[in-house]
Amino acid sequence: MANQVEPRLIKALYDELQQERFVTLATVDSETGAPSVNSISWIFAKDEYTILFAVDNRSRIVKNITNNNQVVINIIANESTYAILGDSSIKEERLKDVPLKLALIEVAIKEVRDVMFYGSKITTDPKYDKTYDKDAAARLDKQVMEAIKKA
Repeated sequence: MANQVEPRLIKALYDELQQERFVTLATVDSETGAPSVNSISWIFAKDEYTILFAVDNRSRIVKNITNNNQVVINIIANESTYAILGDSSIKEERLKDVPLKLALIEVAIKEVRDVMFYGSKITTDPKYDKTYDKDAAARLDKQVMEAIKKA
């Protein structure tokens, strides 16, 4: 059903966010005030009210969140599209046990909205491939996701 709203993650979304997953992240650009959208994959649902994700700590995303903490995470899952609105904060400026300089961002969920247009459903979830060294990518992904889960 389109436009269903929940105050927390439904079980299907919580389950999807227990591993690395393609999502888009919308922030408010710190310089222009315009919407800014990025794709991320190092994301994890700590519980039904909290999402954690990691990004390069020099990223524009970090600057945007520092200036305006409201974010929307868009996920395609459970045969639909969801917008997860929340207040974000920088939980760690440098994620431990990871070779890259990554910031850990925490999102306190305020609203989960089913935003799929009426009378339709998603039939294939988005998929992606890492285009650099697959073994190195797998090692890095494992390190980052383990560090996020420990935080």
